[in-house]
Amino acid sequence: MTRFAALLASFALVLAAGSAAQDSSRLTGPTPFTQAPPAAPLPPPVKDDLRRQRNYPEQPPVIPHAIEGYEISINANKCMSCHARKFTEQSQAPMISVTHYQDRVGNTLGGLAPRRYACTTCHVSQAQVTPLVGNGFVDMDDLGETDRRPRRQP
Repeated sequence: MTRFAALLASFALVLAAGSAAQDSSRLTGPTPFTQAPPAAPLPPPVKDDLRRQRNYPEQPPVIPHAIEGYEISINANKCMSCHARKFTEQSQAPMISVTHYQDRVGNTLGGLAPRRYACTTCHVSQAQVTPLVGNGFVDMDDLGETDRRPRRQP
């Protein structure tokens, strides 16, 4: 009887593994996990140049324009050709924050701080896509303040 129970348990495990493999295809697509499917084409970037409201204090602003082909290397930073203080009048781009000219202790530097040089570490461009999952985020300003008047006792 023990062999029969072990065989039955093995059969149940095989069935469970098979159904789990079928369920995982909904997440990974029809390509087996051992093969790399071809990459999907990149969606078109947002190019409206409109500033977006930030979702929380200290959120880095998002990039409202295409940045494909922008060089950010040790030799060049394309972002600074518009966002550096000396170019903002001509480009009409927002100037980078003064915090980008401070070191980690708050000392003001003569140029862009090395830790703030790679702009796309914090700032991300936006794409025209449909979200994969729903989002229930509520902005803190939309939460509203609770009524602060004292309640009457009945």
